[in-house]
Amino acid sequence: MNISAINLAMPPTSLSVKSRHVAVIGAGAAGLVAARELRREGHSVVVFERGHEVGGTWVYTPQVEPDPLGLDPNRPIIHSSLYSSLRTNLPREVMGYIDFPFVTRPGENRDPRRYPGHREVLLYLKDFAREFGVEEMVRFETDVIKVGILGDGKWKVRSKKSSFNDNNEIISKSNAEFDDEIYDAVVVCNGHYTEPRIADIPGINLWPGKQMHSHNYRIPEPFRDQVVIVIGSSASAVDICRDIAPVAKEVHVASRSVADETYTKQPGYNNLWFHSMIDHAHEDGAVVFRNGKTVLADLIMHCTGYKYHFPFLDTKGIVTVDDNCLGPLYKHVFPPALAPYLSFIGIPWKIVPFPLFEFQSKWIASILSGRITLPSQKEMMEDIQAFYSTLEVSSIPKRYTHCIGQSQFEYNNWLATQCGCQGVEKWREAMYSMASVNRSLRPEMYRDEWDDHHLVSEAYEDFMKYPSASNL
Repeated sequence: MNISAINLAMPPTSLSVKSRHVAVIGAGAAGLVAARELRREGHSVVVFERGHEVGGTWVYTPQVEPDPLGLDPNRPIIHSSLYSSLRTNLPREVMGYIDFPFVTRPGENRDPRRYPGHREVLLYLKDFAREFGVEEMVRFETDVIKVGILGDGKWKVRSKKSSFNDNNEIISKSNAEFDDEIYDAVVVCNGHYTEPRIADIPGINLWPGKQMHSHNYRIPEPFRDQVVIVIGSSASAVDICRDIAPVAKEVHVASRSVADETYTKQPGYNNLWFHSMIDHAHEDGAVVFRNGKTVLADLIMHCTGYKYHFPFLDTKGIVTVDDNCLGPLYKHVFPPALAPYLSFIGIPWKIVPFPLFEFQSKWIASILSGRITLPSQKEMMEDIQAFYSTLEVSSIPKRYTHCIGQSQFEYNNWLATQCGCQGVEKWREAMYSMASVNRSLRPEMYRDEWDDHHLVSEAYEDFMKYPSASNL
């Protein structure tokens, strides 16, 4: 993302600070910090959460969807994509919200590791919700059915109570009454790890093997003695191929991000190979890679990411998703024609999520109160078009519109400047970069071996200014 042309000047301050009635959709990491920042700014907040606890995608369940590829629109939805062995791929110091550090906390069930397991992240989010009284704003087991704009610019949110079936899958009560309420603004924080993207493989419709998406992967045991092809090169593919290798007969990882001739055996394994992307599949069970290798596989696992999906949101065509580009969005947050009363948190990816959510939340809350203002609709659209043009000139596919990567810190600092608050700490940015290098150098051990001890010390010195960390 190129945001070098962003004007860092503070927007004009409004003299009239207003309190809005705001609906937040989702009580995951984005929804929790959004609720806190909105209430801090003086707004009245209701958070809708279809589950029975906070945490969103960090709420692990062993249950999976009946459609392993996630293509059936009528399937019961499991909102978590966590696998049992998942540990964070970023150090905890980097991950945490700015003013609520993700430090080791006492308790026999806590995970003190620097790269903890997923349960520790959930406990951290619950600590956050408890510390700032967020749970009192959450309506649990409440499914948002429709969010639509009214003629006067307000929003109608239709919801109904949800419940859980015998498999702990969230279902809506068919006989439950709808509850319609009017809000001044809606902040969408429903996450984007539930609607799988599937690789397009020539011949796959005739291929006799099984297919699944990583969304439905939990444990390695079902893959014992099987030949498995994993498609992808991001975090889930890297973790899952190593998770199943000890039990599988063979594991072959296909990636479109490597050269077509790629074919290497992973050091330390006698059954794990890295390939270029799949060229085509045969009805006899063979899968042919672009490197010319052929594998008779039992299963193909798509670790190929997710689609933005807002089935409840009716903007009358103003906001659309095209090749996983959600838009038009000003700075990945506001659709100009509906700003500031509709906003999205957590759309950017390849980021450190929690701090980015926090900066976006501060910006949204301040704009809704009128303490700061947005540019005109025309100016926002011009900014969006200039951004799209930059992507085109750089030959960046549309599906990477919201992939901001290393530019995330410039983006976060721009948001902080708008809000008049502290930006990203230098140690956090440096630690993120060193962690990325360490992950490349030590793919098997980066979670337990590192060389940035000086940055850890600097982080903990910084944390001491926050009561939540200094009292431990």
